Amino acid sequence: MVSMTCNCSTTRNRAVRAPRRCLGLVAVALLGFASPQPPDAAAQSAPRAMVQQTIDDVLVVLNDKALSTEQKRSRIESIAYQRFDFPTVSRLVLARNWQRFSKPQQTQFMEEFKRYLAVNYGNRIERYDQQKVDIVGERQEPRGDVTIQSVVRGGEFEGATVDYRLRQRDGSWLVIDVIVEGISLVSNFRDQFKEVLARGGPEELLEALRAKNAAGPAEAS
Repeated sequence: MVSMTCNCSTTRNRAVRAPRRCLGLVAVALLGFASPQPPDAAAQSAPRAMVQQTIDDVLVVLNDKALSTEQKRSRIESIAYQRFDFPTVSRLVLARNWQRFSKPQQTQFMEEFKRYLAVNYGNRIERYDQQKVDIVGERQEPRGDVTIQSVVRGGEFEGATVDYRLRQRDGSWLVIDVIVEGISLVSNFRDQFKEVLARGGPEELLEALRAKNAAGPAEAS
């Protein structure tokens, strides 16, 4: 079975489990724990405004004491599904191997990979302890992409950088990658999945993802 972990710089090539710092940082990135800022549409670019709106929407859920952890997880997943371009993320993760998948397999991969991220990082919600993330800048990228740069404030992740790369699709700006302390989520999974595909092809990768999802969230060390 494939070992799929988050390869932060201190844990590259470690099998089966990702350490708590690595999982937590990716959760911060994916869930958008952040400090609210006064909305100023005129002063914000469209990509930055989208990231800020996502942050604000997630904060409303996180701070709603009437919601259970499971309800919070479900609502935050819904927000993430709306703001992430999962078809593009899936193609970027598989790179040239995308063409090796049949149309049904491509659809299956998108669903299983999306579920894998939700299962393994959504369980970090209960660890939310008022960490903040400040948006500190933005950078133009090739292909018209934009990277929104942010920094974690407070808690065990103080000073960590979390960047969101966005691409415009059908008039909307959507997240296509998250870069945590210089480690790209897309590149991380591309390297891991490439090894599985070299051994057994698309079906082996799909089976590995199904097995991981059935097993439930990875336990942090």
